[in-house]
Amino acid sequence: MAVNSMNAVFLEVIEWFDETGMELVHRIPQEGSAEIKFGSQLVVRESQQAVFFRDGKAADVFGPGRHTLSSDNLPILTKILSLPWGFTSPFRCEVCFVNMKTFTDMRWGTKEPVAFKDAEFGMVRLRAFGAYTFRVTGPLQLVNSLAGTQAVFAVPQIEDFLRDVTVSRLNDLLGETLKSLLDLPRQYDQLALALKARLVADFGKYGISLEDFYINSITPPAEVQKTIDERSSMGVLNGDMDSYLRYKAAVSMEKAASASGDGGAAQGMGIGVGAGLGMMIPGMVMNAVTGRPGEGPAGGPPCPSCHARIPAGAQFCPGCGSALAKNARCPGCSGDLPAGAVFCPACGMKLAGMVKCAQCGTEEASDARFCRKCGASLAG
Repeated sequence: MAVNSMNAVFLEVIEWFDETGMELVHRIPQEGSAEIKFGSQLVVRESQQAVFFRDGKAADVFGPGRHTLSSDNLPILTKILSLPWGFTSPFRCEVCFVNMKTFTDMRWGTKEPVAFKDAEFGMVRLRAFGAYTFRVTGPLQLVNSLAGTQAVFAVPQIEDFLRDVTVSRLNDLLGETLKSLLDLPRQYDQLALALKARLVADFGKYGISLEDFYINSITPPAEVQKTIDERSSMGVLNGDMDSYLRYKAAVSMEKAASASGDGGAAQGMGIGVGAGLGMMIPGMVMNAVTGRPGEGPAGGPPCPSCHARIPAGAQFCPGCGSALAKNARCPGCSGDLPAGAVFCPACGMKLAGMVKCAQCGTEEASDARFCRKCGASLAG
């Protein structure tokens, strides 16, 4: 605030500078009223408007420029002041300067998570954050509805209220328009526009115009985020459940080996546990998904002993040597393989790393432990 000249009790030049950049309304004088005589100068900047009060009532609103307070620009005072004074008598009044600039970098966000019923994940609690800008468009409305007789009315005094209004409208909007969190990334702009449209009337009743409004993020709790990340992982694998389960088994094996501590025996036990999980998980999960215990993920049955995935038609499980029945299939295209084949007749895949059973001469993959035809051990 700057009052450039004072003669005794008379204010002759009235102006104000916002040194903080955060004041919405600044009242002169800050307490009570002042004696101002006709002919006094009122200086209003381009980013300001001044509301002139006489006897508690608004007499006029002055825009940018230098104004001489007289009966010409304050016609209401002509009826109030007595003519015998010749319009030179002092009168008591107040001036409220209103900051008309655009206030930027305003933030809004949820203090506590808000409940949302998601079509995919059920009831979840969300946090939301964003930014907005606003400016005063109705100075007299702002002074009468919010500032009142306060000496200074600043942005922090209204910021919490505007944030609460924003979050309240957001709750209604999410419940009416959003079905699942999975749809959020492509709807931020639409949600921001819809929310701004609802807030315009809420801000406008106080003489404030909402200029820009943005939603920066809407985030679910950690457990829901983890579920979304796992769905993304499945998408990377193109929905291949078997590949996904093998990946999870490999991770389990690595964790088991790391957690086994020092010592070769303990480490070997960790690797063995991980390997067992790698063979058992695919069959068990697929049984739970399909509801058909005897059917494996690719049409071949799981081993009844170790649950490892086995080639369709094998007579013995290559993992544990349990007696089965049927014929071998190509690991590339699942086509039937003739006995002793080196290349798949369907896709041409080379069946590298084959070993021959010492007992019956049947060729098996190099990682097989038992012959699928006679059940003999292929070790060493």
